[in-house]
Amino acid sequence: MRNLFSILRLSYGQKLFLLATLPLILAVAAISMLVANQSRQLAEREIRALEAQLIEAKKAELKNYISIARTAFINIYGRAAPDDEAAKLAVTQILSSMLYGPDGYFFVFDYEGNNLVSPRQTYLIGKNWRGMTDLNGTEITDPLIQIARSGGGYHSFDWTKPSTNETARMVTYSVGLQDWQWVVGTGIFIDDVLESVAAARADVEERVQRTSVYILGITFAALLLVFASGFVITVRERRLADTKLKALTQRVFDAQEEERGRVARELHDGISQLLVGVRYALDSARRRVNAGDERGLQSLDKGIDHLSSAIQEVRRISRDLRPGVLDDLGLGPALKVLTDEYAARTGIHVAFKTVVFRNRLDQESKIALYRIAQEALTNIERHSGATEVTMDLRGHKRGATLRIADNGHGLPQDNAPAERVGLGLRNMQERVEQLDGTLRIFSSRSGTVIVAEVPLSHILTPETEGSDKSRKARA
Repeated sequence: MRNLFSILRLSYGQKLFLLATLPLILAVAAISMLVANQSRQLAEREIRALEAQLIEAKKAELKNYISIARTAFINIYGRAAPDDEAAKLAVTQILSSMLYGPDGYFFVFDYEGNNLVSPRQTYLIGKNWRGMTDLNGTEITDPLIQIARSGGGYHSFDWTKPSTNETARMVTYSVGLQDWQWVVGTGIFIDDVLESVAAARADVEERVQRTSVYILGITFAALLLVFASGFVITVRERRLADTKLKALTQRVFDAQEEERGRVARELHDGISQLLVGVRYALDSARRRVNAGDERGLQSLDKGIDHLSSAIQEVRRISRDLRPGVLDDLGLGPALKVLTDEYAARTGIHVAFKTVVFRNRLDQESKIALYRIAQEALTNIERHSGATEVTMDLRGHKRGATLRIADNGHGLPQDNAPAERVGLGLRNMQERVEQLDGTLRIFSSRSGTVIVAEVPLSHILTPETEGSDKSRKARA
């Protein structure tokens, strides 16, 4: 999880570039899709209207062909009886001879499904074709018979073109000769219409793609402009960052020197004097023992007491530099020891609360929160005038929170000690920022509250019970 956050952590320039380009890219993508969709919908409506218009023209043409055919045989049909075979033969001969265009002809079926006329596809004549379907499963003969029985109408299916022997879409118009129980019809292929429609759709798609290319070109130019602007801003910010980095480095050096000076003073004022006292006590004990003076044992006991005090002072300095309990027991016990010693040394009452959440904070977070607590207690002792302090440490679903509150007079405004307090607060802020956390400070005349939060990304996964890591990760 931490590796993922490290990968996703971007520089200022990258964040600025993404902030400027992502809305532009999303807006352009939305506009492109909207324009393409609207263009396709509008073109599709026009294409469908054109297709319907062309097909209606074909249907009207079919009606004219049927009218011409009826005119050719109506006199024979009108005077013939239902069983007049001679009249039927004459009508079939007339329809067989009426050819138009490379593929146009008339066909005749009786109501039983037998083909009587098919001049361009003679293999159909004399056979029963009830139940015949095209390659797509569309019924052919049966719907033609039903349409003829009802008076006449259109039917569409795939059929073989006589001129090319290729399958194409065909629209037929047929009528019924009820006295003879015949289906008389003709058809026209609409593959040219479909090709025109397909060409129109291809042209629309080409225009949409061309428009998309134009939009992408404009977007690319805009991105170049944003990139150039971002580059200029990044260079400027880089210079400012370098300046801030130099100042930060100087602050680090100053902090190191200050810490060295503090340790040196504590060694000189505390341990050095204690060790000098031990030396004098031991020298005195040696002289008295050599002289047979019984007070030599008293001097020796005094030296031992001084030596114990020196050992305690060394432990205190070591604990301030790096508390061992923080590594061995976790952040909670370390803060408990810190607050207890702080209360005993300063006389300021400290109430420490924590929720045992098996502190799974990583090492960086534990050290940062501990140092923040140290810095806060130091500021309270030196500047706040507080008599009571509350410290609360707990984990939650967002990470971990350390809250420190006092009843002092708040942060100074214009007096000199504010500079020292401000440096401490900056140190706290920088430690929290290194963890991608937040530091909030609320100050008034009734006291100050400091809240430090570290995100969930610094919470380690639970370890198995009994493992060394689990024993060291207690709150």
